[in-house]
Amino acid sequence: YEVVTITGDENGAGTDANVFVTLFGDYGITPKIHLASSRTAFERSKTDVFRIRTHNVGHIKKIIEHDNTGMNAGWFLDRVVITDVIRPHLRFYFACNNWLSKEEGDGLYARDLLGSMDQMDMPKNKYIVSVFTADMKGGGTDADVFINIFGEFGDTERRLDSDKNNFEKATEDKFTIDAPNLGKIRKITIGHNNKGSSAGWFVDKVILDDMGNKVVYEFPINRWFALDEDDGKIQRDILVGADQPTLEGGKFERGLTDIFNVEIAALLSPLSRVTIGHDNDGVSAGWYCEMVVVYCPFTGIEQTFPCGKWLDDEEGDGLIERELYEMVSLRQRRQKHPWSLWIWTTDMPNAGTDADISFQVYGEKNKSDEIRLDNKSDNFEQGQVDKFMQVELPDLGKLTKLRIWHEKRHPFAGWHLSKVTLMKTLTKEKYTFPCERWLDINEDDNEVVRELPACGDLIYRLTVCTGDVSGSGTDASIFINLIGDQGDTGERQLINCKNNVNKFEKGNQMDEFIVEAVTIGRIRRLRIGHDGKGGGCGWFLDKVIVREEGKAEAHAVEFSCSWLDRNEDDGQITRELVPFLDGQRLYLGYHIVVKTGDIPGGSSDSNVFVKLYGDKGDTDRMMLVVSTNNLGNYFETGRVDIFTVETFDIGQQINRLMIGHTNKGMRAGWFLDSVQIVVPVHGKNYMFPSHRWLCKDEADGKTEVEIYPSEILEVEQVMNYEVTVVTGDVMFAGTNARVFIQIYGEKGKTETITLENRSNNFERNTTEIFKQEDVFIVTAIDLLTLKKLRIRHDNTEPHSSWYLDRVEIVDTKEDIYYFPCNRWLAVDEDDGQIARELVPVDEAFMRQDEDEEGTSATLGLEQKMSTTYTLKIKTGEKKYAGTDANVFAILFGEKDDTLINLKSCKNYKNKFEQGMINEFIVEAVDLGDLEKLRIGHDNSGSSGWFLDWVEVDAPSQGQRLRFPCGRWLDPAEDDGAIVRDLYPADLQTEVYTPVPYEIKTFTSDVFAAGTDADVFIVLYGQNGMCTLQKHLCVNKRERRLYFERGAEDMFIVEQLEDIGDVIEKIRIGHDNRGTNPGWHLDRVEIRRQLRKGKGSETTIFPCERWLAKSEDDGETMRELVASDIITQKLLRDGTLKTTEMEVEDALEAHAYKVSVRTGDMYGAGTDANVFLTIYGDLGDTGERKLAKSENNKNKFERGEVDRFTIEAVDLGQVFKIRIRHDNTMVGADWYLDQVEVQDEDTEEVYMFLCERWLSTKKEDKQIDRIFYIKAVIPYHFTVSTGVDRDGSTTARVYVIVIGPNDAETDRLWLDLAEGKKCFAAGGMEHFVCYGADVGEIKRVELGHNGVTPESCWLVDELSVAVPTKGIKYIFPCKCWLAKDRGDGLTVRLLNVLDSSTINIIRKVIYSVSVVTGDTQYAGTDTNIFLTVYGANGSTEEMLLPKNGDFERDQEDTFTLEIDDIAPLKKIRVRIDGTGSRPDWFLDRMRNLTTEEEYLFTYENWLSKTKGPKRTKVCELPAVVDDEEMVEKTTYIIQVQTSDIGGGTDANVFLIVFGEYGDTGMLPLKESTNRNKFERKMKDVFRFPDMLSLGELSKVRVWHDNKGPAPGWHLEYIEVKDEAMDQTFRFPCDRWLAKNDDDGQIIRELACANNESIDLSDKTEYEIATITANTGNSSTSENAWIVLEGRKARSKEFVLENKKKKFLGATDTFEFSSKHLGEIAGICLGHITKDGKKVKKEAFWHVLEVVVTENELGNYFFHCDAQIPLAAKKDQFQTFECYKSVESFASKVRKLVPVKYEIIVITGDVKGAGTDSNVFITIYGVNGDSGRRHLRQKFRNLFERGQTDRFVVEMLDLGELLRVKVEHDGSSWNCGWFLECVEITNTANSVTTVFLCGKWLDANKSDGQIHRVLYPRY
Repeated sequence: YEVVTITGDENGAGTDANVFVTLFGDYGITPKIHLASSRTAFERSKTDVFRIRTHNVGHIKKIIEHDNTGMNAGWFLDRVVITDVIRPHLRFYFACNNWLSKEEGDGLYARDLLGSMDQMDMPKNKYIVSVFTADMKGGGTDADVFINIFGEFGDTERRLDSDKNNFEKATEDKFTIDAPNLGKIRKITIGHNNKGSSAGWFVDKVILDDMGNKVVYEFPINRWFALDEDDGKIQRDILVGADQPTLEGGKFERGLTDIFNVEIAALLSPLSRVTIGHDNDGVSAGWYCEMVVVYCPFTGIEQTFPCGKWLDDEEGDGLIERELYEMVSLRQRRQKHPWSLWIWTTDMPNAGTDADISFQVYGEKNKSDEIRLDNKSDNFEQGQVDKFMQVELPDLGKLTKLRIWHEKRHPFAGWHLSKVTLMKTLTKEKYTFPCERWLDINEDDNEVVRELPACGDLIYRLTVCTGDVSGSGTDASIFINLIGDQGDTGERQLINCKNNVNKFEKGNQMDEFIVEAVTIGRIRRLRIGHDGKGGGCGWFLDKVIVREEGKAEAHAVEFSCSWLDRNEDDGQITRELVPFLDGQRLYLGYHIVVKTGDIPGGSSDSNVFVKLYGDKGDTDRMMLVVSTNNLGNYFETGRVDIFTVETFDIGQQINRLMIGHTNKGMRAGWFLDSVQIVVPVHGKNYMFPSHRWLCKDEADGKTEVEIYPSEILEVEQVMNYEVTVVTGDVMFAGTNARVFIQIYGEKGKTETITLENRSNNFERNTTEIFKQEDVFIVTAIDLLTLKKLRIRHDNTEPHSSWYLDRVEIVDTKEDIYYFPCNRWLAVDEDDGQIARELVPVDEAFMRQDEDEEGTSATLGLEQKMSTTYTLKIKTGEKKYAGTDANVFAILFGEKDDTLINLKSCKNYKNKFEQGMINEFIVEAVDLGDLEKLRIGHDNSGSSGWFLDWVEVDAPSQGQRLRFPCGRWLDPAEDDGAIVRDLYPADLQTEVYTPVPYEIKTFTSDVFAAGTDADVFIVLYGQNGMCTLQKHLCVNKRERRLYFERGAEDMFIVEQLEDIGDVIEKIRIGHDNRGTNPGWHLDRVEIRRQLRKGKGSETTIFPCERWLAKSEDDGETMRELVASDIITQKLLRDGTLKTTEMEVEDALEAHAYKVSVRTGDMYGAGTDANVFLTIYGDLGDTGERKLAKSENNKNKFERGEVDRFTIEAVDLGQVFKIRIRHDNTMVGADWYLDQVEVQDEDTEEVYMFLCERWLSTKKEDKQIDRIFYIKAVIPYHFTVSTGVDRDGSTTARVYVIVIGPNDAETDRLWLDLAEGKKCFAAGGMEHFVCYGADVGEIKRVELGHNGVTPESCWLVDELSVAVPTKGIKYIFPCKCWLAKDRGDGLTVRLLNVLDSSTINIIRKVIYSVSVVTGDTQYAGTDTNIFLTVYGANGSTEEMLLPKNGDFERDQEDTFTLEIDDIAPLKKIRVRIDGTGSRPDWFLDRMRNLTTEEEYLFTYENWLSKTKGPKRTKVCELPAVVDDEEMVEKTTYIIQVQTSDIGGGTDANVFLIVFGEYGDTGMLPLKESTNRNKFERKMKDVFRFPDMLSLGELSKVRVWHDNKGPAPGWHLEYIEVKDEAMDQTFRFPCDRWLAKNDDDGQIIRELACANNESIDLSDKTEYEIATITANTGNSSTSENAWIVLEGRKARSKEFVLENKKKKFLGATDTFEFSSKHLGEIAGICLGHITKDGKKVKKEAFWHVLEVVVTENELGNYFFHCDAQIPLAAKKDQFQTFECYKSVESFASKVRKLVPVKYEIIVITGDVKGAGTDSNVFITIYGVNGDSGRRHLRQKFRNLFERGQTDRFVVEMLDLGELLRVKVEHDGSSWNCGWFLECVEITNTANSVTTVFLCGKWLDANKSDGQIHRVLYPRY
């Protein structure tokens, strides 16, 4: 868009502020765009022109504002004109004629201007404004009042007349306003100018009557407009029905999160953008805003708007208000509903309270969390109603009750509550909960908890029985919570005992309590516990009896319990009990793993609690008091604490958890990194990432937080077993040793489990005669029916001997198993064994006195096969990572496990040292699929060990599994564990699924049919899926036994991959070895199990051919296609049903003709054996030896084509080949030119251009190559890692690029270059990957394969460039990819909506071959540079990548991305002369695209010492079809020095530019005059053998400023092209001197030969139409066209259809017309001849139209449209120009000298400045500026936070495409952080901004000291 602003002719009209514009159009809204200006813009009466590039918003409705910064911010704007540059007929006028100023006019500096395409036209409407001043003392005002009304189409501003004593107290004032139609009204701004004696004003409301649209709007205000009242504002924005949000009361301190509740009358969610700003008041008003998160409770949508910028008029760009756009990929939904709550306190004495009130709501579906209402000083006062808006509750269904309480038990906390009302904000559902009771410890029943029903309430009577065990009584505070079907009572303190003064004493004491509650239905369980305070707080609770008041004792529910003591049993002081009758004595164990962040001050001394929410219910707040891994001091920095809590089953799924702390203790603040919850019974492991502070003084000040799971991992599902171990009643029967148990069942066995808890176990009770029973809860996998039990002890303590009576096991299904023993486990008793295996015995046997021996069951052991496993163990790279302890591992498979002592390492004697990989070989029984690995050590020696990973290779299963660890096994580090369970990481596993196949081969009954060769087979499924090649015989003996004449051989093959349901074909062959290798195969049958049901399926593959070198066609491999399938299925009645069917649509066998062309160069042929594999989308041919050429006896000779026929099953579309040789024989090196594959059946030909050596000595030394047909394109990725100290990762990173319809690339791995170990913090890495072309990019997936804490990664930014499309996307990430940081995900889907898009140079992929000459010492190791010149521009100089050196007579091939400048004209090759062999003999080069082949021949030396030319640079013309694209010429250059000054002694250089590129740098040395460049002298220089540049456009001339008087005044330069016989003149008449003129010593001179073109003359237009060549595309009728130019519109041209035009080809027409300027669009119609009527519908399918005007260039219109036939010219279609190619003459005419203002902004970060020399090169559509040094006298440039301004003169570059900024690294601290570059063309005031925001520093980021920047609009 071209934006023209006209500043008014008023005093002080100009402004220094930053001016912005936002365009509102039919298709959307643009971002706020800064009208970047030179210093002189926006001056009084000045017209300023700006070019802005943004998305097309269609017809523009309204637009302007500034930020009020600078000395004179006020601005009087007359009008704005906006033109759509691409569609110049769209021009919009916006009248303003008003101030944008805080001081002038109405004080507004942002205005919405309404636009119109007609300068005269403005739509009108009437608005009646009624202003109501309130009835309040001093409420009226004498000031001038103004109002601004904002609608959807714009705004209008008026002063409201206050002359007639308007705006007096308690009055209504009416005003009529004429204005444009503003559409739906959104808001008003109303205020006054504070003039007069009593300016303060109290407004009640404003009513606005829109007469035109017949709508009335009300704006309630009810606030002061006064400097000394309320908030001191005299102007307010009022939304319809509410205020505009201002964020008041926030701290806005560094690192803090502020939370605000904002009420708006309109439901805007989801938001499209937010504007945030501040008023710049206060001492340090500058503010760095990280991001804004907006959550709307109505929609449940939470949106994140990243900012990451300063709002500060002295930092960055100086803005104090920003528009923020949403990062769509972070959007979340939270399902909660907003309610309003009213609380009525009774009007009686002392009814009010100072306590904080909490409440909880119960509904039919669910219940809410406990919600605390902070008691500000004036809440809950006597006779008062308190209203709380925005109370968020989950979906509860119909509300049933409300519990309300306070926690203060001091005398003034008493509260008399009248009632509570709740209303759902959206649906207006209302519930009232009457109370009329005290919540007071001294009143009523002394309760501070009340349950308020939505139905009747109940009284529960509790009886609590304390046990008769030593130390069983307690003085702690006891609480109880009854839980029923319809809710719970909440926690109630048991204080008022009805029958005993001293509660909870030992000796079966019964204490009675009353609990009042709303109906909770049938009581299912209760939760009881104490606070653990006091000396003897441990409590042995025997049971609790609960009875509803008024019901019989028989209905009482009994709950039995045990110890609630930290030092007894399992250490829990809170228990959940289930009724004794239910027999459900088992709870679920939840393992809670809490990781504290590794951040200074992150540890906490506070008590931590957790609450889990499941789909069946939730737990109470559970204090995490006693940990399982017993670290002693909990929640320490960087440590992991594990807690086990037992509670009832809250459902199959945990939805969220709440975690927090009580904020007590010296250092209460806590940095919580993550929480893991493992629920073994459900087989689930929940990951809850947090990575945040829970601290009053950090972040958002919260001490508790709700977290949602980021991922749920499946772990092995387990079951709880209750194991009762009965010690016998025999003297000294008890033991002090540790006891271990292992349970075996149908599904396997448990691990060895230690039976221990915190009480004293296995004792014989000597005081009373009964057997000691110890009960343990064992969690293990569900074993189904139990089979046996192994129990032992470790005999370590004195008195270890143990007499075991029996073991009883109860599982969750209530099955009871008895395992009798009645024997000693002792070294000195019985048979001396300390381990016993017990089998289960029926209960009936247990009643007999005798133990039934001999009932041991026989266990059928599976046949076990020995398998070899290779273990690789990597010790981490950390300091002290190694260990000397004894390491062991246990491999757990699905069938069994095996213990491995890792003693004998294959590769190192001293094992497990830092960074070492140790390898071990293990023989083990077949374990089945490996499921996990346990690894640990015995903590001996220097024991701490940091284990990185373990890799297990199981060849028999075709699996290599990686078990990542990345943690310490050290009692003093991490969580203190020295044994860890590791699980395989999916992304790092190489795996296939073995399926058993039964393969039968039938050898024919023919003479010599059998074979002793090694037979192999490959099976193929659908879509090209296939197995690996499998040899059927294991050894020589088997090969001799099998495959005899007439034999039928059967093989069971296990280790083959699953290829799906259908076997489409098989490949079978042999290696042709042994005495009689020839084999006549009759058929193959393959049988496998049915997937569903019992039975099998046999597929038959007939062959009936020889596989023999000497028979048939000499092939030893065949592809066989299935003919029949026989299915056998077992029916329910036990019979077998057999069905046979023929295979329909079987694959056909095709013959493929393969032509192999060997290159025509020295040594190209080979005698080695060549092998070929052809791949199609239906499969591949397998590797075939190209044995017998059909046309040459001697194959693969230089320049020859060899033909072969390969028979194979239909491959479908062929897309790649693999070709190799075996490097045998003397001349094995082979130069392969091309391979052609022709499918004889379909006659399709597939061409593979190879042009590479297959040689171990040449090029890249490969003898095995793959060539593709399918389109893959390069993607360039740049990844920036954040600067957090943990931000780096060693994980393997990948990207997947996703296009429309979910088309995606493969996983593209970003593998670091050699020598780089990680993505370092603050670093930037570049990658080029080849992937499928997915079309327009929609999303990008970025992830890594790391699972350990070491692999956490902070990604700052990802950029994806697609050079072949000329586009680059920059995705801001700024997030963690880590299991234990951020949201816990290691993968991110980045949406293209969040990215910024940049247009870059479009590239074309060329294959470049370089041939070094066959001359002595021709090869080189120097650097070779290439520049390519085409008709449409030139490339920058490129360094050719080295694959080794360029050797004598070698052809090196590269794939290069070259700018889209075809057709190519010439190349320039340069060497830099470095290396040990700097001289190079270049023979020729070849450039290949898919369309053209260009040849460049030199056949000479590039060397300073060799050859006739002694040059390091050469230019070679392109040769196409033996024709040179550029001819040779001699340039004679005449240089005229002026008659001013004294000439120069400096060295002068010149570059000449023309149609076909440039000459390169020409030093002006050998002149006709001995003393060159003297005053008034003409010097002539001759340059023979140059490549002609065609028409010349400009010269660049400069000198090196050396010598005594280097200053030089140049008159002109003339260049004569002798071949063309034409002289081009380049006038100068300027100084090239540092101290004269503008101080430049480089000038660009434009050619003066081109006359200016007279656009008033007529011109010729050539129009070419391309008709589609499909059926029904052509037409026999005429077409017509109108050209839309930037200057004018053409008349209608009829394209007459003579001589059968429009028939699927290109047709050209010529017309003369006036000059239209650049062509922007065309109208195209299809019309009948002679105006006849249209009889039936007809169309003309036009693909493309090209319009050519010789002076200006070509314009391309992509149509691809069906144009309907019409009788009149009223039907047409319009098309916009998508590409224009300007003619050379037109470009030259535009070359006029222009001054460019270059503003360079250095970043405001530490060390940002540089003292190095900085250079800039600017590239535009008209060429480049050359490398310009940015310097100024007497100024220290490029300092931190500084803006530097330079003015440089050069020839007009046209639209700027890119800039290259670089420095020379010359200073001591040369690193430079460049923020951005702004370049303004002072001739047309167009500013282009080039953002950088990166380091140019050899030691930072990616180490580059140059950057190429593209414009961001």
